[in-house]
Amino acid sequence: YQRRVHGGKSTCAAHLAELGCTVLNADLLAHECYAPGEPCVEQLAGVFGREVVAADGTIDRKVLGGKVFG
Repeated sequence: YQRRVHGGKSTCAAHLAELGCTVLNADLLAHECYAPGEPCVEQLAGVFGREVVAADGTIDRKVLGGKVFG
């Protein structure tokens, strides 16, 4: 059983953006880095093994997560 903790990060980020702060979405940036052909894909494969690269050339986040957090 895994329990997800929702800490209100998105709500807080939205409020900060309303106040004029620049907010970076790290998840979105990471997804862009995981796209086929991006240098990050080969770098991650070099560190964690080719099995982190999915058949479509993207990073298999579940496999990568298992290696990083497993």
